[in-house]
Amino acid sequence: MNKYYYDFHLHSCLSPCGDNDNTPANLAGMATLNHLNVIALTDHNTCRNCPAFFRSAKAQGIIPIAGMELTTAEDIHIVFLFEMLADAISFSDYLETRRILIENRPDIFGDQLIMNEEDEVLSIDPYLLSNATTVTVDECPSLAERFNGICYPAHVDRQANGIIATLGTFPDIEGFRCCEFHDASKIEEYTKLYPAILKRHIIVSSDAHFLWDMKEAEEFFLIDDEPYSSELVRKRIFEALR
Repeated sequence: MNKYYYDFHLHSCLSPCGDNDNTPANLAGMATLNHLNVIALTDHNTCRNCPAFFRSAKAQGIIPIAGMELTTAEDIHIVFLFEMLADAISFSDYLETRRILIENRPDIFGDQLIMNEEDEVLSIDPYLLSNATTVTVDECPSLAERFNGICYPAHVDRQANGIIATLGTFPDIEGFRCCEFHDASKIEEYTKLYPAILKRHIIVSSDAHFLWDMKEAEEFFLIDDEPYSSELVRKRIFEALR
């Protein structure tokens, strides 16, 4: 059994609020400096930087997970994670049909850069990625299952786009088997107020929009990784999350 330190909520330069230095290669490099083993890229409403992220992470010896931070119709942020990159891309393609297309204003919201692993810009998304989609919070678990992924509420301890701040409670939705905190020191407070959280696997992640926001090696999964492969570790992590 070995410890695998993680951060499952990172934004690249494709998210309008993500710094342009958050390229796939730089995210992988920062994870190495922070002694993380497993990281997930979760851009707003898209997975289109995940292929470059996978190649960059593997080059740095980091185990990558493809993901997304989806904004629901209620303006709640939900993290989606996928064991297989192909499933993430399929989900991202599907979500294109559920986006509300508002032209991006880079001077206000920021650039939305689709990159390769060499830090070269391939294209931009012309429509704002951070606004609400037509997907409701109740739909999320079934959508995750349809695309072989998992999903859970993001940063429940925050006011902006947190499920508790938006709905006034933590809904006991069966398909949410996990729950994400931004600040681990708030877990005890929130679990007393909202006991339904205790039924979930608690994840602590950074929601990093700048490289320096990324977590250092703190929270971890204890994984039986013999015979070792990155695919086995990823599989074991998803088994734990489910």
